[in-house]
Amino acid sequence: MSEVTMKDEIETKEIDFMRKRFIALAFSIVLILGSFAGLWMKGLNFGIDFTGGTLIELSYPEAIDLNVVRTELVDAGYSQAVAQHFGSATDVLIRIAPREGLNSAQLSNQVMEALGATADNGIQLRRVEFVGPQVGDELTEDGALAVLYALIGVLIYVALRFEWRFSVGSVAALIHDVIITLGVFAWTQVQFDLTVLAAILAVIGYSLNDTIVVFDRVRENFRTMRDGSPVHVTNVAVNQMLARTIMTSVTTLIVLLALYFLGGEIINGFALALIIGVVVGTYSSTYVASAVALMLGVSKEDLMKAPKEGPDTEQEEAELQRLFLEQEMKREAREAKAAAKQGKKYIPQDELDELDLVDDKKK
Repeated sequence: MSEVTMKDEIETKEIDFMRKRFIALAFSIVLILGSFAGLWMKGLNFGIDFTGGTLIELSYPEAIDLNVVRTELVDAGYSQAVAQHFGSATDVLIRIAPREGLNSAQLSNQVMEALGATADNGIQLRRVEFVGPQVGDELTEDGALAVLYALIGVLIYVALRFEWRFSVGSVAALIHDVIITLGVFAWTQVQFDLTVLAAILAVIGYSLNDTIVVFDRVRENFRTMRDGSPVHVTNVAVNQMLARTIMTSVTTLIVLLALYFLGGEIINGFALALIIGVVVGTYSSTYVASAVALMLGVSKEDLMKAPKEGPDTEQEEAELQRLFLEQEMKREAREAKAAAKQGKKYIPQDELDELDLVDDKKK
C-alpha cells in the first residue's frame, strides 16, 4: 500500500459515535439512577469538615488492629467514633462527634485515656482538630452553592459563545459527571471532605474544557461543510478531536493514578474524585453534550453569523487607508530612530524615490 493511499485511508477513517448516542444516553440514565439510589440509601460519608466534631491522630510504636481500637472506644462510651488507618498500620485517625461541655483538648485527653495512650507505651498524639457543627453546616451549604454557581456560570458562558442548545448540552454533561461522581462516593463510602469538593469543581472545569473543544470544532464544521446533516457534522467533529481527547485524558490519568497510589491517605479522596471525573467527563463530552444538543435540534443556521445589511465599501476603504498610513508612520519613526543611533541622516522613502527619478531623467 502506497504512502498516499495510507494517508487517504487514515483521513477518511471515521467512527460512527453519534449512531450509538441513544444507547449511550440510556446507559447514562442507568448510571444516574444508580447514583441517586446510592445517595438515597447510603448517603455520603461526610468528613469532619461538614459534620463537625473532633479529629484525633495517634501514632503507635507498632502496627495496631483497628478492631481493638474500636472496642476500647465503645467501652469508653464513644460508640459513634470512627477509627481508620491513616497512611500506615501504625497511624490511626479517630473522628468523634462534638459533645456538650467538652472542648477538643478535653475530648482528646479522654480518648487518650480510653486507649491507654501514654508516653511510656510509645503512643503519641500527632494532632487534634475541631470543627463546630455550625461551621460544618455552613461549609455544606457553601459547597453546594459553589457547584450550583459554577453550573450557572457555564450555562451563561456557553450560551453567549455558542448557542443555547450547546449550552444546555454542556450543562447536562456537567450535571451528569457530578452526579455519577457523587454516586461512586456514596456506594464506596469513601470519606467526602473539602478536598473532594474541590476535586468535583475541578472536574467541572476539566469536563467543560473538553466539551468546548468539541463544540468549537462542530461550529467550524457547520460553517465549512456545505453538505451533511447535523448528526454527520457532529460525528466528524468528534472524530477529528478524538486523538486530542485521548491524549489529554490518558496523560491526566497517569498523574492522578500516581497521586492515588503514591500520594498517601490524605489525598486519596481528591485523586479518586478526579479519576472518576476525567473518565466520565471524557465520555460525556463525546456522547452526552453532543447528543443533547442534537436532540434539541441544533442546525447550521443556528451557528451562521447574520449577514451585514448594506456594507459601506467606502468606509471600509477609508479604514484600510487609515491603518496603512498609521503603519507607515510607525515604520518611518523606527527607521529615523535607528538612523539617529548610527549618526546618519534619515531620508524618507518618498524623497529617495524622487531622487531616483531625477537620476533616471539625467541618464
